[in-house]
Amino acid sequence: MVNVMVLSDKSIRDEIASGRIGINPFDPSDVQPASVDLHLDDKVLVFRNSTAPYVDLREDVPELNEMVVIEDDQPFILHPGEFVLGNTLERISLSDSIVARLEGKSSLGRIGLLIHSTAGFVDPGWDGHLTLELSNVSRLPLTLYKGMPIGQISFQYLSTPAENPYGSEALRSRYQGQTTPTASRMHVGFDETLRG
Repeated sequence: MVNVMVLSDKSIRDEIASGRIGINPFDPSDVQPASVDLHLDDKVLVFRNSTAPYVDLREDVPELNEMVVIEDDQPFILHPGEFVLGNTLERISLSDSIVARLEGKSSLGRIGLLIHSTAGFVDPGWDGHLTLELSNVSRLPLTLYKGMPIGQISFQYLSTPAENPYGSEALRSRYQGQTTPTASRMHVGFDETLRG
């Protein structure tokens, strides 16, 4: 049995070279002792709260979201208490034997920026840009810029390769291959999930 362990900088570089971890674009200077820095892409999905009285988890509510593009050198201002979806500039892909964790940057956390609420886990087999759940828990507005360091990703080996990696037919994976911030697809198959 293989020990489950966090990959070091050397192991991360080895797995990228082998193709079992994909990061595109990849800058070797982003490799930290046990993680890789990720950057904010130029699109943000903003919630238009005035368009619906509530969110029904069984229904698709496309009018609830509006895509905003962050222009070069222009800030996107995230107000206190505001929640938006962004995504990583980098496309991430994982083999069936590696899992990843997305975490915030300490320097951003210290000013009140959270980059995920619950979606920090990246399944084996994942391929796509990672959606960021961006929240400002400080009392002052924060500026976000296209291409800024936004988080870090660490990797672990699984004890055995996954039998059904993310994206396999058996799982009905909802977000495989995403390239822009993607609103919740909880409504897809909601009733079947309830029936178990």
